[in-house]
Amino acid sequence: MEFDKLEERMNKTLSVLEENFSEIRAGRANPAVLNKITVEYYGVPTPINQVAGISVPEARLIVIQPWDASVLKEIERAILASDIGLNPNNDGKVIRLSFPELTEERRKDLVKDVKKIAEESKVSIRSIRRDGIDEAKEMEKESLITEDELKKAEDQIQKLTDKKIAEIDNMLEKKEKEIMSI
Repeated sequence: MEFDKLEERMNKTLSVLEENFSEIRAGRANPAVLNKITVEYYGVPTPINQVAGISVPEARLIVIQPWDASVLKEIERAILASDIGLNPNNDGKVIRLSFPELTEERRKDLVKDVKKIAEESKVSIRSIRRDGIDEAKEMEKESLITEDELKKAEDQIQKLTDKKIAEIDNMLEKKEKEIMSI
């Protein structure tokens, strides 16, 4: 029974969750909201952070300064075409993205979104658990392990699952606090 592979798959699920959480706009300027936006740069779709410097000079402001001024309009177009809901302010040298203050209603919607994403991760973890238990049962059926070893494997898989679910709950709690305290 390869618990390392199960744990590795569960850790991947957690890192995807962490990435998804970082992309959620919580009213505070976070350059991660730009991660999935690409710009046409000499005919090649290129991530913004590879054609420009991105800085956060204030809590609610991101400044994007392209290394090549000719790509400024493309960056602006890409941001407008994306679904991040921010309007870029282009002054000819840099693009400023200001994050508006979140309303209480918008915060509650964000918390619902975050809970939904966390629940999807929990489902994924449980699916990995099921795969592991099925693999252990198959090994027992083929007489590769005993019934006692099967029970032990199921217990270990369940403990690993419980640990990862607790980590998801912890990450969710932190993200909820971040959203509601801004």
